[in-house]
Amino acid sequence: GFVRLWYDTFDMRGRGVFQSIESNVEHICEKLGAAPDGTKTAVASRINVDYTASAMKARPEAVEVLSLLKSEGRKIGLISDCSPEIPRLFQRLPFAPLIDVTVFSSLVGMTKPDPRIYRLAAERLEVEPRDCIYVGDGDSNELTGAARAGMHPVLILNRQEDTTDVHRVDAEAKDWRGPTIRSLKEVSALLKQHGPNERREKK
Repeated sequence: GFVRLWYDTFDMRGRGVFQSIESNVEHICEKLGAAPDGTKTAVASRINVDYTASAMKARPEAVEVLSLLKSEGRKIGLISDCSPEIPRLFQRLPFAPLIDVTVFSSLVGMTKPDPRIYRLAAERLEVEPRDCIYVGDGDSNELTGAARAGMHPVLILNRQEDTTDVHRVDAEAKDWRGPTIRSLKEVSALLKQHGPNERREKK
């Protein structure tokens, strides 16, 4: 039904096929043989946006760590597989002003683990991929994608409350044998190990 098609169309949302949540809902209604109702579609979109906004929570240490990295002269980027409402909602997050470059999949038409999305972030940061450390929780095979793009991938273990999301594609995290950290607070020390000129990409 609707819920199954909602999850089935995540990749399309992530690649920017739908310019809005309303158009995604209309697409699903058509697939189900139902005539889209403009008012109800708008209500459904608002419910989704409100839920997404409430679910967008930064790690407790995010602002502290990113502020430290900025004070060290680091460039910070964010790459996100996301639906079209996320870029606007992102600005509400407390660490948003600390991010130098954002690459949202729904705006660039690419999703992780496509190496091009990582290289685009490096290009916007004006650094080489080999000078980037990419920190991610392993969803969508993002660590493998970062490695293929020439970056240095690092797994950050997810908080316990995140493991209940049955729609995560996190098999990569379970099998990961590369560098692993438990907190963003470990990133600064990790960067120092890579040398003073290294730059970091953050999921």
